[in-house]
Amino acid sequence: MRLAYQGEPGAYSEAASLLYGGPQVETVPCKSFDDVFEAVVKKRATHGVVPLENSIGGTIHRNYDLLLEHELMITGEVELDVVHCLQALPGTTIGDVKVVYSHPQALAQCERYLKDLGVTVEAVYDTAGGAKLVAEQKLKNAAALASRRAAEVFGLEVLQEAVQDYEYNITRFAIIGGVAGPDADKTTIVFALPSTPGALFKALSVFALRDINLTKLESRPIRGRPWEYLFYVEVEARRDDMACSRALMHLAEFAKWTRVLGTYKGWQRKQAES
Repeated sequence: MRLAYQGEPGAYSEAASLLYGGPQVETVPCKSFDDVFEAVVKKRATHGVVPLENSIGGTIHRNYDLLLEHELMITGEVELDVVHCLQALPGTTIGDVKVVYSHPQALAQCERYLKDLGVTVEAVYDTAGGAKLVAEQKLKNAAALASRRAAEVFGLEVLQEAVQDYEYNITRFAIIGGVAGPDADKTTIVFALPSTPGALFKALSVFALRDINLTKLESRPIRGRPWEYLFYVEVEARRDDMACSRALMHLAEFAKWTRVLGTYKGWQRKQAES
């Protein structure tokens, strides 16, 4: 198993890869989310690990768009507890810090903390990439928001740990590529609807009438078609369950089109915390 992820060593996506595949799994760092998908498509990796949603910052929309652009299926998921550490060159104090580098999601997750520090924020492509920038360019009066492992990888000193605005900061990652196991119990679907009264109500009712629980609903604009939308839903059922199969057939009767993006085993929080 070779898992592609976006970012530098020490990134949270790398941690999610190790949580899913185990400490001996081979990881393939990539510059962008697009590169993760490409690595799996071109067989440089067996699977990809991409974040879909953070409990503070919300949805990572780019990866929903990429799921639609590729034929890769979601075959698993991981939930990772995210603990942001303010880190800088050894000898730096918190009072010295004037600018903080990190990924936009991490900056959003620590917004109140950074405001109280009174620092300037600079967005970079990755949390660990911010740590790498501070370390390699030996930036004084600067710090990064990243994991403790990133500080270890790039030789930085942790000035303060767990600086996110809320104690519970969890990111949910999708595993793309490969084949789902026989214990799959969750399915992700995308569909488009006609612009008619009650269309979304009817679409969601096909699941409610069969007692299938929805765990997420997300809308995304259809590119090139202003004010038309796609709807992504996640349901607690495997695709080939009779109730789910019938719900999908029912949905197809009035949706413009539907597509299943994957059926997989939903992650259990007790696994992530063990």
